Amino acid sequence: MSVQLFVRKLREVYGDYYSETEVPLHRPVFEGNEKNYLLKCIDSNFVSSASEYVTRFEAAICEYTHAKHSVLVVNGTAALNASLIVAGVLPGDLVLTQAFTFVATGNAIRQCGARPIFIDIDEDCLGLSPTSLTKFLDEFTQMREGNCFHKSSNKRISACVPMHTFGNPCRVKQLQSICKRRGIVMIEDAAESLGSRVGDKHTGLIGLAGTLSFNGNKIITAGGGGAVLTDDKDFATRLKHITTTAKVPHRFEYQHNEMGYNYRMPGINAALGLAQLENLQRFLTQKQILGSEIKKICNECCFDFVEALAGTHSNNWLITVRTSSLEERNALLEGLHSFRLYARPAWLPLNQLPHFKGCLTDALRITQEQYKTVVCLPSSAPAAASA
Repeated sequence: MSVQLFVRKLREVYGDYYSETEVPLHRPVFEGNEKNYLLKCIDSNFVSSASEYVTRFEAAICEYTHAKHSVLVVNGTAALNASLIVAGVLPGDLVLTQAFTFVATGNAIRQCGARPIFIDIDEDCLGLSPTSLTKFLDEFTQMREGNCFHKSSNKRISACVPMHTFGNPCRVKQLQSICKRRGIVMIEDAAESLGSRVGDKHTGLIGLAGTLSFNGNKIITAGGGGAVLTDDKDFATRLKHITTTAKVPHRFEYQHNEMGYNYRMPGINAALGLAQLENLQRFLTQKQILGSEIKKICNECCFDFVEALAGTHSNNWLITVRTSSLEERNALLEGLHSFRLYARPAWLPLNQLPHFKGCLTDALRITQEQYKTVVCLPSSAPAAASA
């Protein structure tokens, strides 16, 4: 069927969910305790990192995800950068990841003084491929004294960062098994997947740690901000230390015992995030219903609906479809925008950006194909009044 028919059917579905004539890609919904908590935070005068709302938000994240520890930071990039540092990534190291991701994934690696190796993704979930990872490691690396080294550059591969793309969990358990055998630490980029699960585990809790983002376009927002999830107490303790300027507790002296980072989340952001988290389950339910409606239209109009792998659950952060070609992708984007449905393509693969040119890659065949065919549809949770 035609792109035009697909777009018209989508417009009808969105009309049942949103009262606005323009449907954004993903906008926040504020209808809970946001104003109440913000005013209380302001009235307390503790609007920075000493606020009780920082502690409360961290505890609420642990309760929801069942992580033993969570550490709030200023944004998702800082969460990933600090996690890699605590995981032992050193300047000059190599870090395995995917090119099919937001630029922050690669930037966080470069900020450690390390360089990414871009490995291809799986077509179904759009996440790092265990098959491609194994093939690369078998062909181009060797083990020495418990560490994995890239043969030709003689550089250590210290970490792997898979990303749960658009909220759909990747084959993270298989990736963790591959990494463990080679002494590679796995840190999950779960920035887009709050509310997504692999079996009974929340994303971000399969590897040593996982990172979340609370940017304005995420499933819940703190206006900005991020968090690190981990079950490792020592990891969480050191992470909290270096993200709060590595300040040694003292009644009045300013002592800092290592290189630290001012990555603290302000209390005013934590207050907003805590209120948002209280409504997360409703957001997830509404987005699941919307995703099911869009999947029906895809089946009718012969578009490929990107859905969660068996045994996993997606938060449907960005509901995603695949077209048959770059030309069809562009036609679909044009058609959606003409109806004020503000969809978007996938990111340009990171290996094509100027500051990542020259980084090691495999063939990235699927990455290139998916960039040319993937479209992310408007996916906001509707406000309760229009739900």
